[in-house]
Amino acid sequence: MSEGAVTDTAARPGQPGTTTPPPFDTELAGPLHDILAGLPMPLTPALIPDRRRRSLAGRLSDAEIRRDGAFVIEERQVPGPLGAAEVTLLICRPAGAKGAVPAIYHTHGGGMVAGSHRSTELAGELDRAQELGLAVVAVDYRLAPEHPGPAPVEDCYAGLMWLADHADGLGLDPSRIVLSGNSAGGALAAGLALLARDLDGPKLSGQLLQFPMLDDRCDSASARQMARVGLWDGLSNQAGWTALLGGRRGTADVPCYTAPARAEDLSRLPPAFIEVGSVEALRDEGIAYASRIWQAGGEAELHVWSGAFHSFDEWVPSAVVSRTAHQARVGWLRRVLS
Repeated sequence: MSEGAVTDTAARPGQPGTTTPPPFDTELAGPLHDILAGLPMPLTPALIPDRRRRSLAGRLSDAEIRRDGAFVIEERQVPGPLGAAEVTLLICRPAGAKGAVPAIYHTHGGGMVAGSHRSTELAGELDRAQELGLAVVAVDYRLAPEHPGPAPVEDCYAGLMWLADHADGLGLDPSRIVLSGNSAGGALAAGLALLARDLDGPKLSGQLLQFPMLDDRCDSASARQMARVGLWDGLSNQAGWTALLGGRRGTADVPCYTAPARAEDLSRLPPAFIEVGSVEALRDEGIAYASRIWQAGGEAELHVWSGAFHSFDEWVPSAVVSRTAHQARVGWLRRVLS
């Protein structure tokens, strides 16, 4: 088998070691059926170009990001990790802001293999920023499998260090930076929080981890239960991690900054907001991560959205559970940045 291939070793519902998945929310079930009808699943190495084409087609334009003048935007090339290329940052500052404003540092999703700093989930960050008067700084990072780990998290950390060092000149408050990411972006945000702690980096106000990929071992009960269920099912999760790590996936040779569930010490981290759906493969690793933060004496707010699939609010924003999730994130941001 070639490096990066994924074997179908996860048990399917009805086999020993699994149970029937929880039911989907009634407002989400129909749309999910329609989404999956046009989205080949699970992810495989052969489908990575398809995912990248879809991501490129959904990139937000300057006009969509500016939102009729709500944000002033610019892109900057900043120094990347030692020996690597520069990193692109998209800086979105609220128009007419007086004084330094807090910033959301956005790490995009895409399963480690697709996506960009202008991917569609940026719209959610801009929604929250517009409501609270925040800036958003989105980082573009190298993708797997061409650039295996730790390249993505190193790119993101280089961008974060530049942002913290230059915040004053950008009209941003370096003491009020929140990390935020969805799926693979959640893994990167959690990894950045660990790096900042261990390298005495920027003092962060929080980490907003939306449906985060945290554990390359892919061996939780929910990963087996949802091996072929929903969006970003258990087999897709294996494929994403294998693209990033190759033969290292699941071995002892995986640093916690790449797969945050590997961290032995979760103390002294910024406050965390962790959310998962009850019908997604990543459910149990998110719950476990929040529990371990509490056990280490830290602060975490955990939401398990009943009947929800991975990144449900991006796909079905009008559902009641999606609007509830949005307000929960806004409320948490308001508290940690107050």
